[in-house]
Amino acid sequence: MTLDEVVNTAIGPALDILPRAMDSAPARVMLLSIGQQESGFVARRQMGGGPARGLWQFEQGTQVSRGGVWGVFLHDASRYWLSVLCGARRVAFDPVVIYSALERDDVLAAGVARLMLFTDPGKLPAVDDAAGAWALYLRTWRPGKPRPETWSAYHLRAVAVASKADAGAN
Repeated sequence: MTLDEVVNTAIGPALDILPRAMDSAPARVMLLSIGQQESGFVARRQMGGGPARGLWQFEQGTQVSRGGVWGVFLHDASRYWLSVLCGARRVAFDPVVIYSALERDDVLAAGVARLMLFTDPGKLPAVDDAAGAWALYLRTWRPGKPRPETWSAYHLRAVAVASKADAGAN
Protein backbone atom coordinates (compact mmCIF):
# COMPACT_ATOMS: atom_id res chain seq x y z
CA MET A 1 0.00 0.00 0.00
CA THR A 2 1.41 3.42 -0.91
CA LEU A 3 1.53 6.23 1.64
CA ASP A 4 -1.07 8.15 -0.38
CA GLU A 5 -3.37 5.11 -0.22
CA VAL A 6 -2.85 4.86 3.54
CA VAL A 7 -3.79 8.52 3.92
CA ASN A 8 -6.87 8.15 1.71
CA THR A 9 -8.18 4.83 3.02
CA ALA A 10 -7.14 4.78 6.68
CA ILE A 11 -5.69 7.96 8.18
CA GLY A 12 -8.04 10.48 6.54
CA PRO A 13 -11.22 8.54 7.38
CA ALA A 14 -10.03 7.97 10.97
CA LEU A 15 -9.25 11.64 11.47
CA ASP A 16 -12.68 12.51 10.07
CA ILE A 17 -14.21 10.61 12.99
CA LEU A 18 -11.98 12.16 15.65
CA PRO A 19 -12.04 15.83 16.69
CA ARG A 20 -10.83 18.21 13.98
CA ALA A 21 -8.00 19.40 16.26
CA MET A 22 -6.43 15.91 16.08
CA ASP A 23 -5.93 16.30 12.32
CA SER A 24 -2.72 18.18 11.60
CA ALA A 25 0.35 17.83 9.43
CA PRO A 26 2.44 16.78 12.48
CA ALA A 27 -0.13 14.09 13.35
CA ARG A 28 -0.17 12.76 9.79
CA VAL A 29 3.64 12.72 9.67
CA MET A 30 3.76 10.76 12.92
CA LEU A 31 1.15 8.25 11.74
CA LEU A 32 2.89 7.72 8.40
CA SER A 33 6.33 7.44 10.00
CA ILE A 34 5.20 4.98 12.67
CA GLY A 35 3.25 2.83 10.21
CA GLN A 36 6.28 2.54 7.95
CA GLN A 37 8.49 1.70 10.92
CA GLU A 38 6.11 -0.86 12.38
CA SER A 39 4.62 -2.70 9.40
CA GLY A 40 5.74 -1.03 6.20
CA PHE A 41 1.98 -0.75 5.66
CA VAL A 42 2.03 -4.38 4.60
CA ALA A 43 1.69 -6.59 7.69
CA ARG A 44 -1.50 -6.46 9.70
CA ARG A 45 -0.30 -9.28 11.95
CA GLN A 46 3.17 -9.17 13.46
CA MET A 47 5.65 -11.27 11.52
CA GLY A 48 7.15 -14.20 13.36
CA GLY A 49 3.94 -14.88 15.25
CA GLY A 50 4.16 -11.88 17.58
CA PRO A 51 1.14 -10.38 19.28
CA ALA A 52 0.92 -7.02 17.44
CA ARG A 53 -2.03 -6.31 15.13
CA GLY A 54 -2.97 -3.72 12.53
CA LEU A 55 -0.83 -1.56 10.27
CA TRP A 56 0.45 0.32 13.33
CA GLN A 57 1.21 -2.95 15.15
CA PHE A 58 -0.66 -2.59 18.43
CA GLU A 59 -0.44 -5.16 21.16
CA GLN A 60 -3.46 -5.83 23.32
CA GLY A 61 -1.66 -5.02 26.57
CA THR A 62 -3.38 -5.59 29.87
CA GLN A 63 -5.35 -3.59 32.37
CA VAL A 64 -2.35 -3.75 34.70
CA SER A 65 0.33 -2.85 32.12
CA ARG A 66 -1.84 -0.06 30.64
CA GLY A 67 -0.04 -0.66 27.36
CA GLY A 68 -1.31 -1.16 23.83
CA VAL A 69 -5.04 -1.14 23.26
CA TRP A 70 -5.68 -1.31 26.99
CA GLY A 71 -3.62 1.85 27.44
CA VAL A 72 -5.73 3.82 24.97
CA PHE A 73 -8.90 2.30 26.46
CA LEU A 74 -8.01 3.32 30.01
CA HIS A 75 -6.37 6.70 29.46
CA ASP A 76 -8.49 9.71 30.45
CA ALA A 77 -7.42 11.67 27.35
CA SER A 78 -8.38 8.97 24.84
CA ARG A 79 -11.13 6.83 26.38
CA TYR A 80 -14.09 8.93 25.25
CA TRP A 81 -12.75 9.39 21.72
CA LEU A 82 -12.00 5.68 21.48
CA SER A 83 -15.66 5.00 22.29
CA VAL A 84 -16.69 7.42 19.53
CA LEU A 85 -14.31 5.75 17.07
CA CYS A 86 -15.60 2.30 18.02
CA GLY A 87 -19.20 3.43 17.57
CA ALA A 88 -18.46 4.83 14.13
CA ARG A 89 -16.66 1.62 13.10
CA ARG A 90 -19.32 -0.64 14.69
CA VAL A 91 -16.79 -2.29 16.99
CA ALA A 92 -17.70 -3.12 20.58
CA PHE A 93 -16.04 -0.80 23.09
CA ASP A 94 -13.99 -3.57 24.65
CA PRO A 95 -10.16 -3.84 24.52
CA VAL A 96 -10.17 -7.49 23.44
CA VAL A 97 -12.67 -6.85 20.64
CA ILE A 98 -10.84 -3.69 19.52
CA TYR A 99 -7.52 -5.54 19.45
CA SER A 100 -9.03 -8.28 17.29
CA ALA A 101 -10.61 -5.75 14.90
CA LEU A 102 -7.33 -3.88 14.28
CA GLU A 103 -6.21 -6.61 11.92
CA ARG A 104 -9.10 -6.09 9.52
CA ASP A 105 -10.09 -2.44 10.04
CA ASP A 106 -7.40 0.00 8.92
CA VAL A 107 -9.52 3.04 9.82
CA LEU A 108 -9.89 1.77 13.38
CA ALA A 109 -6.16 1.02 13.51
CA ALA A 110 -5.27 4.54 12.32
CA GLY A 111 -7.66 6.05 14.88
CA VAL A 112 -6.25 4.00 17.73
CA ALA A 113 -2.74 5.02 16.65
CA ARG A 114 -3.72 8.71 16.65
CA LEU A 115 -5.29 8.30 20.07
CA MET A 116 -2.11 6.66 21.38
CA LEU A 117 -0.20 9.77 20.30
CA PHE A 118 -2.87 11.89 22.00
CA THR A 119 -2.15 10.20 25.34
CA ASP A 120 1.35 11.68 25.38
CA PRO A 121 1.31 14.89 27.46
CA GLY A 122 3.69 16.70 25.12
CA LYS A 123 2.93 18.59 21.95
CA LEU A 124 3.41 16.74 18.67
CA PRO A 125 6.83 17.45 17.18
CA ALA A 126 7.08 19.89 14.28
CA VAL A 127 6.82 18.30 10.85
CA ASP A 128 10.56 18.63 10.23
CA ASP A 129 11.64 17.43 13.69
CA ALA A 130 12.71 13.85 12.99
CA ALA A 131 14.52 13.53 16.33
CA GLY A 132 11.48 14.72 18.26
CA ALA A 133 9.27 12.36 16.27
CA TRP A 134 11.60 9.45 17.06
CA ALA A 135 11.50 10.32 20.77
CA LEU A 136 7.69 10.43 20.73
CA TYR A 137 7.55 7.08 18.91
CA LEU A 138 9.83 5.50 21.51
CA ARG A 139 7.76 6.91 24.39
CA THR A 140 4.37 5.92 23.06
CA TRP A 141 5.01 2.67 21.14
CA ARG A 142 7.79 1.35 23.37
CA PRO A 143 9.12 -0.86 20.55
CA GLY A 144 10.87 -4.06 21.59
CA LYS A 145 13.37 -3.85 18.74
CA PRO A 146 13.69 -0.22 17.68
CA ARG A 147 15.41 0.41 14.36
CA PRO A 148 16.70 3.99 14.49
CA GLU A 149 18.61 3.51 11.24
CA THR A 150 15.36 3.36 9.25
CA TRP A 151 13.55 6.27 10.90
CA SER A 152 15.05 9.20 8.98
CA ALA A 153 14.07 7.83 5.57
CA TYR A 154 10.58 6.96 6.74
CA HIS A 155 10.14 10.36 8.32
CA LEU A 156 11.28 12.14 5.14
CA ARG A 157 8.75 10.16 3.06
CA ALA A 158 6.02 11.00 5.56
CA VAL A 159 6.87 14.70 5.44
CA ALA A 160 6.74 14.64 1.64
CA VAL A 161 3.29 13.02 1.61
CA ALA A 162 1.91 15.29 4.35
CA SER A 163 3.29 18.38 2.57
CA LYS A 164 1.69 17.28 -0.68
CA ALA A 165 -1.64 16.82 1.08
CA ASP A 166 -1.37 20.26 2.72
CA ALA A 167 -0.61 21.87 -0.65
CA GLY A 168 -3.66 20.18 -2.19
CA ALA A 169 -5.91 21.42 0.61
CA ASN A 170 -5.06 25.10 -0.03
